[in-house]
Amino acid sequence: QVQLVESGGGLVQPGGSLRLSCAASGSVESLALMGWYRQAPGKRRELVATMTSGRWTNYAGSVEGRFTISRDNAKLTVYLQMNSLEPEDTAVYYCNGRRTLSGTDLWGQGTQVTVSS
Repeated sequence: QVQLVESGGGLVQPGGSLRLSCAASGSVESLALMGWYRQAPGKRRELVATMTSGRWTNYAGSVEGRFTISRDNAKLTVYLQMNSLEPEDTAVYYCNGRRTLSGTDLWGQGTQVTVSS
């Protein structure tokens, strides 16, 4: 069974930084796309950032310039460096991976990020 396991969430003050990590475990050949989504209370899940195995990136406009996505293809791991955090970034952050061969999506269990003074 394949799982995506996230880590790195927590409580941070406005203007602070956090780094999220997500690693795939189990039998998975490769992930064409890995990324992060988030869901705030009462809102829909939204894209934060994604990166292909060829390192093409896509960012939500609200995080561009503040967040940086990176990945280690060999380790099937994706990272999200979040700087200049704002209260509006408070949400549960979910890791996503798309299998290369089947195109099906995998999701992590989510990690809470709270930005508050």
